[in-house]
Amino acid sequence: MTKSTKLKVTGTAGLLLYFLTVGEPEQANAMHIMEGFLPPAWCAFWFAVFIPFFIYGLLNMRKIVQKNPESKMLLALSGAFIFILSALKLPSVTGSTSHPTGVGIGTLFFGPSVISVLGTICLLFQALLLAHGGLSTLGANAFSMAVVGPFVGYGIYKLARKVNLSQSVSIFLCAALADLATYLTTSIQLGVVFPDAGLGVFGTIVKFMGIFCLTQIPIAIAEGLLTVVMYNLIAEYMPHAQLKGGTN
Repeated sequence: MTKSTKLKVTGTAGLLLYFLTVGEPEQANAMHIMEGFLPPAWCAFWFAVFIPFFIYGLLNMRKIVQKNPESKMLLALSGAFIFILSALKLPSVTGSTSHPTGVGIGTLFFGPSVISVLGTICLLFQALLLAHGGLSTLGANAFSMAVVGPFVGYGIYKLARKVNLSQSVSIFLCAALADLATYLTTSIQLGVVFPDAGLGVFGTIVKFMGIFCLTQIPIAIAEGLLTVVMYNLIAEYMPHAQLKGGTN
């Protein structure tokens, strides 16, 4: 193993250790919206908004696998990365918990639509096996983490490359801002459902954003760094893997 590879493996292990040791396995109100928290009409609304992205992602994933069957391994790795990081529960100043999303790697290699499928599968298993999130709120959670986050991250990556930022910086921004976009969306979802009588809907959204950001900004930075390290490892051991958004 070369010195460069050792440094990358050490960096990956260090960041994973950070997430795993700071995270707590307690049963708290983790930042997937939990079962029963949203009124039925809002659950139905978010399912209706989310489902077209899921169908579009399924069709794209089918084309990718038919064109390149070897992509299954990288698809599985991207899904596992999302599942592990988004299942973590890190203490929040709200008394609730927060977590990274892990959508950056898959978004970079397959584009945002495919992550609508991978992220939703992860959210479904977390709801069924870990009581993390809920089935009735799956549409809302999937829209924030598996739709908005990846699409924002992909757009940021394309923009960063267009203005000639380095690839590492572009990957970092993709992962970190996809993470923050997920929490911004969750803030909006909660703000419109539970508006404060004095602040109104907009004021409530700002309040939720202020609470979440205190915890989420350092997590997003750590997730961005971890994604850069993961990309470098994948590029070294799977040199045939191409970024969806291009490398130039």
